[in-house]
Amino acid sequence: MRAAICRDYGGPGVVRIEDRPVPVPGPGQVLIRVLATTVSAGDARIRAMRMPPGMGVLGRVLFGLRRPRQPVLGAEFCGRVEALGPGATGFAPGDLVVGMARGGVHADYAVLPANGPLIRKPGALSLHEAAAMAFGGTTALTFLRGVTRLRAGERLLVIGGAGAVGTAAVQIGRALGAGVAALTRPGNTALLAGLGAEPLPFHPAALMHEARRWDVVLDTMDLPRPTARALLEPDGRLLMVAAGLGGMLAPVGNALRRQKLHVGMAGETRADLEALADLVARGHFRPVIDCVLPFERIAEAHAIADSGAKRGSLVLDLTI
Repeated sequence: MRAAICRDYGGPGVVRIEDRPVPVPGPGQVLIRVLATTVSAGDARIRAMRMPPGMGVLGRVLFGLRRPRQPVLGAEFCGRVEALGPGATGFAPGDLVVGMARGGVHADYAVLPANGPLIRKPGALSLHEAAAMAFGGTTALTFLRGVTRLRAGERLLVIGGAGAVGTAAVQIGRALGAGVAALTRPGNTALLAGLGAEPLPFHPAALMHEARRWDVVLDTMDLPRPTARALLEPDGRLLMVAAGLGGMLAPVGNALRRQKLHVGMAGETRADLEALADLVARGHFRPVIDCVLPFERIAEAHAIADSGAKRGSLVLDLTI
């Protein structure tokens, strides 16, 4: 089978497609034929070992000191069940599924736990959309519904509204009943308006002088905290999706201030995927796709991710 191998940290060119044996599912595992996957911001960060400020040492401990410990990246996919290992239940060969993984799905085949973050593909989504559903969707859902419990009628500002997390946050925020605005570059205004957000030019310093403030600010770009906090109501909540070490420690002072700062980890459970599938079924969430590339062009997808200019998700089609 083909697998995209990342043997060293570096630029997009370190990712090369090689032949590998098709894995065999062990007890409780399923063998998946990967039909489509994505190159996420997380994949690009790991490949380049480009961690948030202060997180470089921890990043190498988690992902590999000198080279990626898991040379095959990939965190989300849509695929077809090919075989079940001993004791695996809940699926049958031929089932179309959507799932999450901690690497390993930038390949034609992958083995995953049958009881892990794996669900049947929502019928309303194409294969490409289904492959792009999990990373941005579970991140936005975790922060908005889990961490901060966004309430109907509150005002949500998404900083960096055009990426996979940002476009998901706009849609999920609206589904939860919030009024949503999003900071973005001029070329993304039509996209965000179409998702139901009020597009605002990406000039946070200028916004500090506006009369408007927001109940919740979801920051996907790790703005300086004083800048982000100035956009909040006096008792607002700042959700730091891409926080560095300083941001990770900032919530320690929450008891001493009215404004609350929050960090968190994206959900990686079957329940999270089922919640997203429910939003899809009710017409509240549809992943945004920047482009679809054949698997052989995965290095190009990494280069687009590095540019910071992608809109939604970069999808790789492994069937063409």
